Amino acid sequence: MVSMLTGATCYALFVGHATTLIQSFDTSKRLYREKFKQVEEYMIYRKLPRSLRQRISDFYEHRYQGKMFDEERILSELNECLREEIVNFNCRALVASVPFFTHADPNFVSDVVTKLQYEVFQPGDLVIKEGTIGTKMYFIQEGIVDIVTKNGEVATSLSDGSYFGEICLLTNAKRVASVRAETYCNLYSLSVEHFNSVLDHYPVMRRTMESVAAERLNKIGKNPSIVSNRAELEEDINTVNELIMQTTPLASSGSEGSLTNIEEEKAKFSDDMDEEIRKPALKKSVSDCLVSRHRSSPTQPDKESLV
Repeated sequence: MVSMLTGATCYALFVGHATTLIQSFDTSKRLYREKFKQVEEYMIYRKLPRSLRQRISDFYEHRYQGKMFDEERILSELNECLREEIVNFNCRALVASVPFFTHADPNFVSDVVTKLQYEVFQPGDLVIKEGTIGTKMYFIQEGIVDIVTKNGEVATSLSDGSYFGEICLLTNAKRVASVRAETYCNLYSLSVEHFNSVLDHYPVMRRTMESVAAERLNKIGKNPSIVSNRAELEEDINTVNELIMQTTPLASSGSEGSLTNIEEEKAKFSDDMDEEIRKPALKKSVSDCLVSRHRSSPTQPDKESLV
């Protein structure tokens, strides 16, 4: 009898140690369990209502899916090249779904995605509250949000591939509408500091965002000139002209047709100064600029491109 009890005890200890050993191999799951245990103890200590506890539990389950990594620390230990490659790979689905990124300069896209922060919102969460100071904008990887006006009406809904929250970052004004999560939303946020630092290097992309923001303001009954006015159109033209000159090697192309095309595009863009929304003209100019660059690129790289 004693032998049987001893054997059963040893077997139980062996199974327990083996289970613990196997579980310890999956460090990410162990970290998640430890973290969630702390969260549960915190909720009990603070005597949070049951409904709020459930929402917090649902958030952790959706956000971390049972695993937790110290991603920030992992990435910080890598060199810049590896870190950028990993972030671009992780955000590939977002980049593919956002039309704004589709035809943008790859360097611009890379500069943006390396500064994004992943965030999760639950149905009913107010992602943005009207009248508050904006500190970030958002890109939707997955989910649906409603743009809610002051009187509570849903002006429009945005889904995968859309972005929002850029208006107050462009104007340094308060939020002009609220944004509410309709479903679980996986978003990437861009802080106002990173927003300005990136767009300072890509003025054409800033103008494009201003045009989209003007259209959105018009939809919800706000004055679109908050972000876009005709006094800025000359600057738009100069920006695009400068880009055209930089990307089209006139001296080496020797193409009279190329010169003619550039002048035609300048004229088209100037004519569009009378339009309220300049986005079509801006897109046309940038598109033609890229085409000109492609057609006039020399077959052999120059010395500077190899440095």
